[in-house]
Amino acid sequence: MPCEVKPRFLLLYGSQKGQAQAIAEGIFEEADKHGLVAELSCLNENEKYNLEKESAPVVFIVSTTGDGEPPDNALKFVKSIKKKTLPPDQYQHLTYALLALGDTNYANFCNCGKTIERRLLELGAKQFYATGYADDGVGLELVVDPWLEGLWAAIKQASNKMASDKNDQLKVNLSLSDHQPNPENTSNISTGKHAAMVTQTAITKSKPASSETRTDITSAPSLTNSLPPLSELALNVPALPPPFLDVALQEVDTCGPPNKDALYEVPISKAVKMTSGDAVKTALFLELDVSQYPVNYHPGDAFDVFCPNRAGEVEEMLRRLDLWDKRNHHASISLLKDTKKKGAQVPSHIPDNVSLLYLLTWCLEIRNVPKKAFVRALVEYTDDSTQKRRLQELCSRQGAADYNMFVRDQSLSVLELLSAFPSCRPPLSLLIEHLPKLQPRPYSAASSCLRHQGKVHFVFNVVEFPACSWRSDGRRGLCTGWLFDLISPALQSSGGQLLPKVHVSLRPNCSFRAPSDPSAPLVMVGPGTGVAPFIGFLQQREKQRQENPGVAFGETWLYFGCRHKDKDFLFREELEGFVSSGTLNHLKVCFSRDNEEVEEEVTESSTRPKYVQHKLLFDSKAITSILLQRGGYIYVCGDAKNMAKDVNDTLMEMIKTELQVDQLEAMKTLAMLREEKRYLQDIWG
Repeated sequence: MPCEVKPRFLLLYGSQKGQAQAIAEGIFEEADKHGLVAELSCLNENEKYNLEKESAPVVFIVSTTGDGEPPDNALKFVKSIKKKTLPPDQYQHLTYALLALGDTNYANFCNCGKTIERRLLELGAKQFYATGYADDGVGLELVVDPWLEGLWAAIKQASNKMASDKNDQLKVNLSLSDHQPNPENTSNISTGKHAAMVTQTAITKSKPASSETRTDITSAPSLTNSLPPLSELALNVPALPPPFLDVALQEVDTCGPPNKDALYEVPISKAVKMTSGDAVKTALFLELDVSQYPVNYHPGDAFDVFCPNRAGEVEEMLRRLDLWDKRNHHASISLLKDTKKKGAQVPSHIPDNVSLLYLLTWCLEIRNVPKKAFVRALVEYTDDSTQKRRLQELCSRQGAADYNMFVRDQSLSVLELLSAFPSCRPPLSLLIEHLPKLQPRPYSAASSCLRHQGKVHFVFNVVEFPACSWRSDGRRGLCTGWLFDLISPALQSSGGQLLPKVHVSLRPNCSFRAPSDPSAPLVMVGPGTGVAPFIGFLQQREKQRQENPGVAFGETWLYFGCRHKDKDFLFREELEGFVSSGTLNHLKVCFSRDNEEVEEEVTESSTRPKYVQHKLLFDSKAITSILLQRGGYIYVCGDAKNMAKDVNDTLMEMIKTELQVDQLEAMKTLAMLREEKRYLQDIWG
């Protein structure tokens, strides 16, 4: 009998931090078990695939980054399909499914996925499976798991239909077997019975642990303790990720650093604490001397700061892995010869010729919150049966709520998870396979080259993570805590303290620049450290006004908020100076924790504005006129989860009230402003 040919499909991903890539790779790994052949490529690798001639189903897995932007490795693809010269039948032969990853804490939820889908449909492509929109704000798995579960049947049905259509076109009379599913029936494609990638064979229901081994069953559930019904359920756990790396440690005398040609090592020329000692948050101002490098930045751009993992945590991790004595050995990393992982590669962020100590200090994000696939892999290296069962629960579909509560929501690190499960002894190779690259941290430039030549300023709050059951003392943010430690001696000394150097690189933000037309009105909303880019905007504008006295400049508004006027009013003197010079026409401030009334802002009901969105409401007529009648711009910078969301909702209400329109029309109006690049955000979670 002839060998049966497995249906193939094309699998394309766009991923910024690795989540979309991990899901795509999981689908790739599982395809063979479902009688399918997957061809995996990054979206920007267009030399590996050709959508114009693709005859198989195509599956897209894409995330969104920044203010609704495509990931770096999908940007080229998105630009190519957005070309207006493409004919409307460009992809009429194409059939696709799409899983979009996003975060509803950000305004442009899943925008990259939506953009790709909109263009595919406009260019004639047809959907064979309902699009999934996964929300990292509540847990990606709530959408990802059921979407993957139904994907396999949908791909097979789409493949059968495409083969059937092709046969019809070729007028080949081939009868289908009785048991083959109806290729026209796509109504139930998302209700498959067997989970893919995230679900394997159910684990048999375990017997309740004895009183000697089980944690007090009357207590509340915790990271290491579960209660019925979860503790007594049969579990569906993820498929075990196949190992693919081999790590050999070699004793050597020296170790050279990796190539840092793309980085600038610059001195910190100034450091100032901007908040009072009793402020809730500590805000620090840094000035970097970039005069020795050709750095031409614009207000709105950011600088990436490259920081190491904390030395104490690196040491603890090495001791946890029983490798402290080998910390100066070189780590030689290669692919396992017999790995079952298709398309396996040594991670590109692992340099050659570095020590194990350097690897864990500069290359891997050891603070990373463990993904479920990693938790699943840890099960195999856990000796204690009770601890093993709990890890199985945390990575299972049934234990999703516990995973979110005790791992994800508490930003638990890999090290903290290992500390909670002492019988788990994973090999070094497992960490390298699962931990992502240690990412630089971006900070908005709070200066203009026109005002401060050869210098760049930025400001940040020292991030504090509260204590939890497995973090008794709390901890500082990785980069902000590191910077704080670097400059603390200088802050505490009376002068003469030599400041250290840091590695930085420019991160241009072309979508967050001041209007090219200086006459356009400008509204800026930046509470707390969100004011940083607007300091750069205003410094640049002030210099331009001085150099171009005959040019008409539009009016400027800045909405700033903090807790206390006398404790954390950042850049107060400089902002008041902008008002005095006429560079800033309207400075609107509010202090959420102060009790004093602000005279001009007391409403008829004597309600004092607390946050920047309340200030916006006071100026509803003026702001809507600027945006809708006068071609003005509004910029929002700061916290995505609360402030940016509240400002967006407030703008919606202002438009509804001033234009007397319903919610849908207000949403369309805001969408129009975004489309015209007149409502711009630089926000973070």
